[in-house]
Amino acid sequence: MPVNALYTDLSDYYDLMCADIDYQAQSHAVQRLQQLFGNGGTRHLDLACGTGPHVRHFLDAGFHSSGLDINQPMLDKAAIRCPEAHFAVQDMCRFSLAEPVDLITCFLYSLHYSATTERLAACIAQVHRALRPGGLFCFNAVDRTRIDNRLFAAHTVQNAAGHFTFSSGWHYSGAGEQQALRLRIDKIAGDETLTWHDEHPMVAVSFAELQALLEPQFDVHVLEHDYQKILPISQGAGNALFACVKR
Repeated sequence: MPVNALYTDLSDYYDLMCADIDYQAQSHAVQRLQQLFGNGGTRHLDLACGTGPHVRHFLDAGFHSSGLDINQPMLDKAAIRCPEAHFAVQDMCRFSLAEPVDLITCFLYSLHYSATTERLAACIAQVHRALRPGGLFCFNAVDRTRIDNRLFAAHTVQNAAGHFTFSSGWHYSGAGEQQALRLRIDKIAGDETLTWHDEHPMVAVSFAELQALLEPQFDVHVLEHDYQKILPISQGAGNALFACVKR
């Protein structure tokens, strides 16, 4: 299956696949970071916004929120969820805006979809250009040196269409700038069982390498991957929340 085909072909199931995610907690945490580190503005852009659940929470909190994604079927659903927001089909490494914003977010490790270090650097440069002075860039990331290929996350959901099991896990060979996000969906409906597999190429970076890409243009705060508390990252942590202030 081609890259991103699973998300396009199964966009109707995307919200089920992410049913265990606390979008409200994630959104509220970044809103606190904007008050703490950012310029206090309310113009917001969500990169790789998917079906728009984060955008919905930002709108409800009084932000002027918009989103971009490379998959039109996802954005069609985002427009239904957030009719007052603007959505655009754009590559997050080459996007353009009519006017700058105060806050740019990229949730669910989606910054890794840049796929290569060169494209990641281009994404960071474009984010810097798109932010107002003192604007904030928030995203989460995984450190390639901390990936355990044996680990995966899974959850099950039951709805009218059937019983679903969603599984995902990181895989890194131990060398190079490529890691993979491996996805699997199992659907049981009556006597029929369907299974989808997908493997998305993702850029592999350490936190030190990511900081080196960011620090020429941003003041970088690397925080514990905790959406309830704002804490500096603990030693040896493999997941982090980045809060980056435009210089």
